Amino acid sequence: MPRPPLLSRRRVLQAVPALAGGGLALPGWAQTAAPVKVRYEEVVRSVLYVPMYVALGQGFFKEAGLDVGMKTSQGTDKGMAALLTGSADVVLIGPEASVYVANSESPVKPRIFAGLTATDGFLLMSRSKIEKFDWSLLKGKTVMAFRPGSNPDVFLEAALRKKGLDPKKDLKLVNNIGPAARAGAWTAGQADFAIFLEPEATALEKAGQAFAVASIGREVGPVDYTVFTATDAFLKKNPAIAQTWANVIVRAQKHVASAPAADLARQIAEFFPGMGQAELVAAIERYRGIGLWKTSPVVEKAAMESLQDMLVASGVLESAKRVPYEQFVVTEFAAKAK
Repeated sequence: MPRPPLLSRRRVLQAVPALAGGGLALPGWAQTAAPVKVRYEEVVRSVLYVPMYVALGQGFFKEAGLDVGMKTSQGTDKGMAALLTGSADVVLIGPEASVYVANSESPVKPRIFAGLTATDGFLLMSRSKIEKFDWSLLKGKTVMAFRPGSNPDVFLEAALRKKGLDPKKDLKLVNNIGPAARAGAWTAGQADFAIFLEPEATALEKAGQAFAVASIGREVGPVDYTVFTATDAFLKKNPAIAQTWANVIVRAQKHVASAPAADLARQIAEFFPGMGQAELVAAIERYRGIGLWKTSPVVEKAAMESLQDMLVASGVLESAKRVPYEQFVVTEFAAKAK
């Protein structure tokens, strides 16, 4: 029996398809015109999203004519809810959410139109230093994961299976702790191992409270992890906004691919007031080392097929309910981005 999907049917049915600014279109606007406001929500605040922070902090969006206001959802489920209820125009969330909603009764359907991260950025961390880590050390242990059906949980389970471990039998996954409470729960003594993103991973290492032993993304390989998503209605009414967004993301991706880590750290520092320059540089270099950031916003069909393979293997998607790629991914904007 599959576990409940990311969004409950009741929440989906309560979603309202109204979207602010639905009729906006920007076919070649003048640079002197007032920027068009776009309401944007990121799933969490993380070094995982360096290209987006560069685009915001360095004025790429403003130069392109968009005034992007940002909120942090603290969870893909919350980000998708914001999209479906019309309180956000564009969200950066995991692609699994769009698969779940495609199978729901929601009259509002999300569409992925550009990708940002090429794989999972979570680091598996232990309570003590382990010189030669082997995944078999997780047998019989508790591992702090995320909500069942969320990408962090699904990718972790995929890595475990790849290493010969049964996520349901060989260890216990703790997945009832909210994103904002995870670091506190860890420092309070919950779980033997845990997965953390940057900047939490570096902060815990600096405090001597956790030690990175493996990269989930390196084990799973390239499968789009976080994507820009809007409703089908928004994209149909605002193709110029979507195209401009994709163009800005390409510019940011190219910048991140070539800029020194020290420069990137300075450019995104305003988004991480609790991290020093050296810590940001270390986090950026760590992520760059696992090939975290995409160099193109195109979300490929093969990646979404691999994602659905993992969802089925984790028991959160029935095989008969796999969603056709064309039903939840719009390719035209990313393909034309320049």
